[in-house]
Amino acid sequence: MALEIKDSNIEETLQSDQPVMLDFWAAWCGPCRMVGPIVDEISQEYDGKAVVGKVDVDNNPDTAAKYGIRNIPTILFFKNGEIVDKVVGVVPKEQLTEKLEKLM
Repeated sequence: MALEIKDSNIEETLQSDQPVMLDFWAAWCGPCRMVGPIVDEISQEYDGKAVVGKVDVDNNPDTAAKYGIRNIPTILFFKNGEIVDKVVGVVPKEQLTEKLEKLM
């Protein structure tokens, strides 16, 4: 399972020396429920190589606002604490893993 990222632990998470992939989602969002299992799979496959987490935008409005999340699902990719890539909407797993691989 992907890590649950909250307003309270986002900064600590982004300090990782590994690439970070964060899925911004909400329970009521249909497309988010399609992407969620894919993010969980990637989390397992990249365990120890990347940090993969989910941010519930309803429960963590400060983080969603800080990163300008307007549409969900939005997946942000970070390297050294900086956003380096972004995907909005439902995309194939391969597209997400390709972006993650480029950051390694």
